[in-house]
Amino acid sequence: MMKYLDDLETICKINSYTKNKKGVDQVAYQMQQWMEAIGFETIYYKREDIGNHQLFKSQKTDGHKILFLGHNDTVFPQGLFDSYHQDNQWVYGPGVCDMKGGNIVALEALKEIYHQNKIIKNIDFLLVSDEETGSDDSKFITLELAKNYDYCFVFEAAGSNLEVVTARKGVGTYTITIDGKAAHAGTSYTQGINANLEASYKLQELTKLTNLELGTTVNVGKITGGIGANTISPRCELLLEIRYKLNSEKIRVLNALDNITNTSYIKGTKSTLDGLIQRDVMEENPKQLAFINKLENITSQTIPTEQRGGVSDANHVASVGVITLDGFGPFGDGDHTINERALKSSFTQRIAMMIDILSYHQNNNYKF
Repeated sequence: MMKYLDDLETICKINSYTKNKKGVDQVAYQMQQWMEAIGFETIYYKREDIGNHQLFKSQKTDGHKILFLGHNDTVFPQGLFDSYHQDNQWVYGPGVCDMKGGNIVALEALKEIYHQNKIIKNIDFLLVSDEETGSDDSKFITLELAKNYDYCFVFEAAGSNLEVVTARKGVGTYTITIDGKAAHAGTSYTQGINANLEASYKLQELTKLTNLELGTTVNVGKITGGIGANTISPRCELLLEIRYKLNSEKIRVLNALDNITNTSYIKGTKSTLDGLIQRDVMEENPKQLAFINKLENITSQTIPTEQRGGVSDANHVASVGVITLDGFGPFGDGDHTINERALKSSFTQRIAMMIDILSYHQNNNYKF
């Protein structure tokens, strides 16, 4: 019973901190053994400084194409949190819910489909190695591959009531660099141009961009500037993050960032803006909700939904128009802390639900 928890223990005991390439690749190799045993072909996207990304491919035929999406990396450096244990209700360990537990849900469902049909078609599984640090490398692979699929299931953790995720905020990180002019604060005060003072005006204008009613936040998380108390600051940097629920809000905020950067509140300062949108917004949409209704009929259960402020690689797939649902992993909490845990009963529910969904797909000419 629940033998898949042995598989979960196997990969959770391998430290796969994003910067630990050896460990991430070890997890990838273990996933390869399990996936190839049920008929999948493995394609590697090899990397030198981070773990290799991997795509498991099934045979293809007419019908809807499904992409499973997950990641092999976790957030804990080696030695910080390497334990794995369980009690009657919970399993504890690095990645049990974020998201090695989700990968096991996907694997176990695929195993059952293989045992039922002796073949799997039109389902591929992408596992990346750098999700926890922003998917800066893998996002280009994900965006390109996503165009080949009709539906995507992402196996990040479920909600507390086993909700699936229909929307995630977009996120971008930017730096505004302000150049002023250094001068002795005691003897030449008026000859200086204070970059820190300019930053204070920009900080206030940036903060005004937040609109909580629309789900938009602009946070200046770090300010670095100046030389010392006796020197007018010649340079200051503002590191900020934007999050948004609506594409229209992204456009508004980005335009405002340009305007604030190019406005000199202190005469003589000059500023530059650098940064990017790391993951674009995943907005709830009618096609997605219609698909959930179809899945409810297939599984004979209500599928609750939620929207999240956090991001995942679901954002990338959704951004190219693929019908995308996230949160198909187990429910857990304490992720990104040493208290990370996942609820055993949620594994049972998620695996059974995914088996029903995939059985329908495989037995109905690979269509929903």
